[in-house]
Amino acid sequence: MNDAEIGWIAAIIIGGLAGWLAEMFMKSGTGILTNILLGIVGAALANFLLGFFGIALGGWLGYLVAGFIGACILIFAWRAIKGRT
Repeated sequence: MNDAEIGWIAAIIIGGLAGWLAEMFMKSGTGILTNILLGIVGAALANFLLGFFGIALGGWLGYLVAGFIGACILIFAWRAIKGRT
């Protein structure tokens, strides 16, 4: 979302797609709003984590890849926390 070429509407669409792909990959069974949130927050998380390794993903495809990676991380973390209670 830091790129000037990706606006809020595009972030919602790409975030929803990334969240949906992560949902299918991780078999989590979340809804559309959760998919959008997972994709957007996941993209921010993945860009932050990849920044430590000097990897910068930009543009629509980079946002989709980062959203997918971050959403998978968030789903995994949620399952790990939920499993402990």
